[in-house]
Amino acid sequence: MRRLVNTDGLPDSVDIPGFDRDAASTGILHLGIGGFHRAHQAVYTDDAMAAAGGNWMIEGVSLRHPDMAAKLNPQNGLFSVTERDSESVSVRVIGSVRCVHVGPENPETVLARLADPDIRIVSLTVTEKAYGFSGPQRRLDPEHPAMVADLAKPEFPVGPVGFLVEGLARRHRDGIKPFTPLCCDNIPANGAVLKRLVVELAQSRDAGLAQWIETEVPFPSTMVDRIVPATDEATLRQSEQMLGKRDEAAIATEPFRQWVIEDSFADGRPAWEAGGALFVSDVAPYEQMKLRMLNGAHSLLAWLGFGAGFKTVLEAMQYAPLAAIVRHHMSQAARSLPAAPAGINLNAYADDLCARFRNPGIAYATHQIASDSSQKLPQRILEPASDALAAGLPIETYALAVAGFMRYATGRHEDGTEYDLRDPSAKDVASVARSAGHDADLLADRLFAHGNLFPPALTGSKQFVEAVKRHLRIMQLQNMRSAIDAFELPAV
Repeated sequence: MRRLVNTDGLPDSVDIPGFDRDAASTGILHLGIGGFHRAHQAVYTDDAMAAAGGNWMIEGVSLRHPDMAAKLNPQNGLFSVTERDSESVSVRVIGSVRCVHVGPENPETVLARLADPDIRIVSLTVTEKAYGFSGPQRRLDPEHPAMVADLAKPEFPVGPVGFLVEGLARRHRDGIKPFTPLCCDNIPANGAVLKRLVVELAQSRDAGLAQWIETEVPFPSTMVDRIVPATDEATLRQSEQMLGKRDEAAIATEPFRQWVIEDSFADGRPAWEAGGALFVSDVAPYEQMKLRMLNGAHSLLAWLGFGAGFKTVLEAMQYAPLAAIVRHHMSQAARSLPAAPAGINLNAYADDLCARFRNPGIAYATHQIASDSSQKLPQRILEPASDALAAGLPIETYALAVAGFMRYATGRHEDGTEYDLRDPSAKDVASVARSAGHDADLLADRLFAHGNLFPPALTGSKQFVEAVKRHLRIMQLQNMRSAIDAFELPAV
């Protein structure tokens, strides 16, 4: 079977890029070119260039593994995105990606691109754990491995923040206009967080550089939303059948996508609105809605569903008691929001989320969502729980979610077999969790006291602590399904 190296000979049913790839130069460098970027920002950029042109081709950077470069570079950056739901399947080829660089193998190539005036935006999807922050204020963590390396040898960066700082340092030195760093990860106020980390790291090497970044470099915040499961062999086979060519970088996703962006850029941007992006002055209401209602419910569903033996979100949502808990949690999360985004009906939004979770065309693994749990827990569950507690609102679904996280943290299925936590704090957290044996109260006490994971507002609340322990006792002494079945939903 031929590999997808061009769009020649594709079936008429396949949408192809609507612009001349060879005539467009690169304007975006993207750090972390995984599945989500290719199904989200790369698609919006493809739409933008088809509608308005511009030199906005993307060069990807992998900061860890060469896998994506090995898949995309032989295909000239081309890949397919298959959209699936209960009623239809469609496929399109995305042409907005030029190539992929591998940071650990060719760091100077990456730094040269960061310093190139043609690069006007540096976007990122690297997951929360990669940024190297800690604590509720999300400040630079000097003990994070990437930060340790980048503080010691700033001219030879390892982590994403280190690459941004060195790239900006070279531009500052040479009198080149800065690029716009664009964070597209699920971090509250992600632009402000990224700016703080970049300025703090820059301050450690050059106060003048830090001041220039502070005053001259915009860090727009964003909210991104699309469910993108990890690619499996079934996805590759389906793509091959529809294309008539083998696409090693194929992605399958849902039809829904959303991108809300603060419109603040140093040197222009693509016409992303052509793909449906929304440009606003304040992203916060949208990101809080998504983090608390979608991401929070996703994590609750993952911890409970994985513990109950459901391998995918669809399987978990087919268990009626768990689906009811998820929908109820969305309602409670909506009540914790300071304000609803303009034009959004939160009740309808929750119903739409449940429909997306039930999409039979997307096999999103509960274990995949549960990965990096210690990084996701604060903004998805603990912050809204603290707000709900302070406002005198119900906290039961938050307590159930925390109990589910604690049970997941033991790293053992109910039959005693072990699983990988897939968490940067896995070894530490699992050690603490396992030291409690099957004693649910001891497990809760030790994890509540572990590091700075849980805020004092929650650990100091007898109501919240006792609620967590009540649910955790059932999970530990009986099983996860019993805990799900025992949860009391309020009468409608």
